[in-house]
Amino acid sequence: MSLNSTPLAERIHIGIFGKRNAGKSSLINGITGQDLAIVSPVEGTTTDPVQKAMELLPLGPVVLIDTPGIDDEGELGALRVKKSYQMLNKCDLAVVVSNICEEFSVEDQNLLNIIEKKKIPCMIVFSQSDRVSKEEEEKKLQEMKHKFRKQLGEAAPVLLAASAVTGYGIREVKEELGKMILQEEHEKKLVRDILAPEKFTVLVVPIDKAAPKGRLILPQQQTIRDILEGGGAAVVVRESELEETLCRMKGQIGLVITDSQVFEQVGKIVPENIPLTSFSILFARYKGELEPLISGVCVVEELKEGDRVLICEGCTHHRQCNDIGTVKIPEWLQKKTGKTLQFSFTSGGEFPQDLSPYRLIIHCGGCMLNAREMKYRIACGEDAGVPITNYGILISYLKGTLERSIRPIR
Repeated sequence: MSLNSTPLAERIHIGIFGKRNAGKSSLINGITGQDLAIVSPVEGTTTDPVQKAMELLPLGPVVLIDTPGIDDEGELGALRVKKSYQMLNKCDLAVVVSNICEEFSVEDQNLLNIIEKKKIPCMIVFSQSDRVSKEEEEKKLQEMKHKFRKQLGEAAPVLLAASAVTGYGIREVKEELGKMILQEEHEKKLVRDILAPEKFTVLVVPIDKAAPKGRLILPQQQTIRDILEGGGAAVVVRESELEETLCRMKGQIGLVITDSQVFEQVGKIVPENIPLTSFSILFARYKGELEPLISGVCVVEELKEGDRVLICEGCTHHRQCNDIGTVKIPEWLQKKTGKTLQFSFTSGGEFPQDLSPYRLIIHCGGCMLNAREMKYRIACGEDAGVPITNYGILISYLKGTLERSIRPIR
């Protein structure tokens, strides 16, 4: 992946929700000016959530999510509805599409209630406005504005009318989405705020069987990009060349960032007066939830024989024979505790709804998940009373290097 391209997890995720044939796919095509989504008068044409990464002017890099109808029927339909609701967990903005010629349904209201509960900025677009007069449209908007202000107060959604057939209202929808994105976005810093002025940052990147041939993995790419955007200079080395690099650049290094798996080895080489942390620690902070993950790791000392541990990864990479998540962490954890533990594994978009069977959740750094979904998963653990930590924090804890690894960002 190029350093110029915006990773999926860094794009604003805009979910389009509503009943079957409400006009969700038509609205997406209208917003993008392209036939991205299949449009058909047959109910239930969209059977699975479809995510499309694109540059959407004037909004910039976004992911548009077209979802199945929330009123789908039957056993298969119920699964589709469940998938639609799951998409809310990764949405930075939600657009509810409702046919202007119909009543705002129970399904629409239930969806809106959940969006409000999850505190997701929301817009309601009344579609097919070409089928009513301007007076009827205005009356509908005023009635719904009054209803939602009474129900939700300041949290009431933005209301607009549009027609994908005539193009009416599409520009206003895009402009309003742009305003909502500006309100929702904040300047996130991965490492820029802890760079030492006029000094180099050294990145220690192991090259082993798990390393993708010909490229750096996403956390390494994003860290380099953030250093450059912060006006810093990055030096990338393997752990085998680190000691020589430190000698050559004595007095010029302000920070060292390493892969968690070699933190212990790197910590023995890097002098105590040089700040040292890991990519995984930085990403835990970048997603905005470092403290719960640090607190969660303490439960390791309380694990008992037979306790169940859930290990989650946000991507679906091909697993190597000595995979960090499925092999190394279980081995290290059982060695540390002296207990035989039961492990379950999930990857990609999978995340159990029922977390009660687990004593501990161990998550990857979440570089492939946006911040909202990562926070959702952490909140699920907290709600279920199950501590959650991440790979880097756990490894640092097991190796006795946690205090040093978090020192630069506290």
